[in-house]
Amino acid sequence: MLANGAKLEYKKKSDASDAYKELQGLKEIPDCGIEPEKVENTGLKDKNKQYENGIGDLGDMTYKFKYENKSATSTYRVLRQAQENGDVLSFKETLSDGTTTEYDAEVSVKRTGGGVNGVVEVETKMTICSDLKVTDPS
Repeated sequence: MLANGAKLEYKKKSDASDAYKELQGLKEIPDCGIEPEKVENTGLKDKNKQYENGIGDLGDMTYKFKYENKSATSTYRVLRQAQENGDVLSFKETLSDGTTTEYDAEVSVKRTGGGVNGVVEVETKMTICSDLKVTDPS
């Protein structure tokens, strides 16, 4: 499946309405999933090391957007303001097949550099503050 058609929406956790707002100019979505820590748990009578899965590490997820800063609702301004305020936002990523992943995160935003014929982008790193809620398409 192609990433084409994917979208990322956000809302403030304090927002009483359930209306997500789409972040415009999404160019790239990150890997998404839980990687449990491998924990060694070998007994004294075991002939080989024994392992089990520990707690998961979601890591950081980085999204890339087109750089645009012409209005107060531009992705760059919205996310930069959330970073400056230390806001935890709720996010909903929707793939073209209808699969959604919802989570809460703090954001870290940077504008990338550029050169001749180089595109300036906005990179947003998500520090996940909740579990992932994945909903399969119906």
